[in-house]
Amino acid sequence: MEREDEDSLDLSHLTEEEQSTILNVLQRDLELRRRDEGRVRTLEQTETDPGRLRSLSGAWFSEEQSRRYRNRTTGCDLVHATIRRKKTKGKEYVSRSNGYREDTEEDSISRNGDTDSISSDVTEPDKYSLRTSSSGSSLHSSYTLSGSMMSLFSTGEFGLVEVRGRIQFSLVHDNHKEELHVIVHRCEDLAPARKNQSDPYVKTYLLPDKSSHSKKKTSVKKRTLDPVYDQTLRYKVNAGELRGRTLNLSVWHAASLGRNVFLGEVEVALSLWDWTSTQPQWHDLLPRVHLSPDSISSRGTVFLSIKFIPEGSEGPGLPLTGELHIWLREAHGLLSNKGGAVSSFVKSYILPDASRQSGQKTRVVKRSISPTYNHTMVYDGFQTSDLREACAELTVWQREGLKTLLLGGARLSPGTGQSYGEAVSWMDSTEEEIAVWTTMIQNPNRWVDATLSIRTNLTHRPK
Repeated sequence: MEREDEDSLDLSHLTEEEQSTILNVLQRDLELRRRDEGRVRTLEQTETDPGRLRSLSGAWFSEEQSRRYRNRTTGCDLVHATIRRKKTKGKEYVSRSNGYREDTEEDSISRNGDTDSISSDVTEPDKYSLRTSSSGSSLHSSYTLSGSMMSLFSTGEFGLVEVRGRIQFSLVHDNHKEELHVIVHRCEDLAPARKNQSDPYVKTYLLPDKSSHSKKKTSVKKRTLDPVYDQTLRYKVNAGELRGRTLNLSVWHAASLGRNVFLGEVEVALSLWDWTSTQPQWHDLLPRVHLSPDSISSRGTVFLSIKFIPEGSEGPGLPLTGELHIWLREAHGLLSNKGGAVSSFVKSYILPDASRQSGQKTRVVKRSISPTYNHTMVYDGFQTSDLREACAELTVWQREGLKTLLLGGARLSPGTGQSYGEAVSWMDSTEEEIAVWTTMIQNPNRWVDATLSIRTNLTHRPK
């Protein structure tokens, strides 16, 4: 903490959007680190020559870097620490050194329940499991997010409690029972909330579900900064659905009077988690870094299959014209601005025809983060040459009463930016979307399966 003021950059001239962009770049850096760590683990299992392993894994470089720059802060850490600084008029607050008072709808009802109760989904694992722990400090940054998804759904007050320490936990998915086990082992060096002590407990959410069904808690450990829990929090969720989920673990001081005090959190993108490892891992606790809704690039994942049936390919004169079939199967991890379950539907157009006749949509699936649509859209009147000028636009919408809100979508097309010789804004497909469309054209009469991001950066098109 003593070096925080000198180990920082002046980024006050950047807007919040620009800072969010920088955080996205750092998140990409963490993903690349994760891939390299996977490569190194494979080498450790297959390479028997220690000298060759040291060379291929890059261990020699890490050792030399540590020797030369032992006391220097890395660029990523420096930028992260700087962006966590939050300036207000007349006074500067550093997010890392501030506490956060819990102010959520379900927790503000009764504080005694938080202090004395244990979640019905908590069990005590084998005490021996802690002896097999490994720090995992070199891995934890690969899974954690740059901003706090939880900040989208909650508000609160900042206090004067320093966020510090770390938490040890492990994750296991039971495929037979379709259960996620979050095993909370212990915390170390937590910030004191009062009189050099805290009464800490750990709370988890399986985001984007922010409902009471998603909230799990350990028991409260009295008057300690190094609590040991050894408790398992269970979630009913299948393996496929985990790809669209984010696990939030936060540590709180259970106050007997007033609101509970935030002591730090960790967020883990489960799509990046190494499920082959069941060993406990240590993760540094972080302050709640605000994540702007505008900086979110994806609102979930959509699963679909697409097929083109050329004219006359199914028998004499059948079909009469070429047909495009789009089978919307399901979506995972739908993220709304408020969190929790979403009532949603999918709408489709085959551009450049944006008329009402071209529009088709699924039924509304009520209150589900991972809805199953199981709906097929069929468009006819196509020739193969038309597909190189067309775009299948799929958008996911949230229904709130009489209002509909666009969450995001995908556009399957050649991605050329042109249609029938004219420049168009909607021919803006990503590489993944272009690959699906191209594969469909090259394989007529065959279903092409696709898993696509529900992206929020669809270029605006004229109505």
